[in-house]
Amino acid sequence: MADKAEKIKRSEVVNMRVEPNQLDLIDSAASLSGKTRSAFMLDAAYRAAEEALLDRRLFCLSDEQWKAFNQALDTSPTKNEKLIELLQAPTPWE
Repeated sequence: MADKAEKIKRSEVVNMRVEPNQLDLIDSAASLSGKTRSAFMLDAAYRAAEEALLDRRLFCLSDEQWKAFNQALDTSPTKNEKLIELLQAPTPWE
């Protein structure tokens, strides 16, 4: 029953053209992982997407920018409907 529910959730199809050697490598890795090609590729793409989004955590600031940044963090926020909406929206990986 869980398989049927899972198939219903996965309604989008993704097609790719790959070189035969790439497909052989993917198939070998999927087999070693005990996964189907589709499951292996989906897991790998999902991890790469999360990493790409989460990798945006480092930024460099001058002393002046750092002070302004900290001041902005220390200032109580005003009510912002768009910010509330954004913070309540699901993240791309959910």
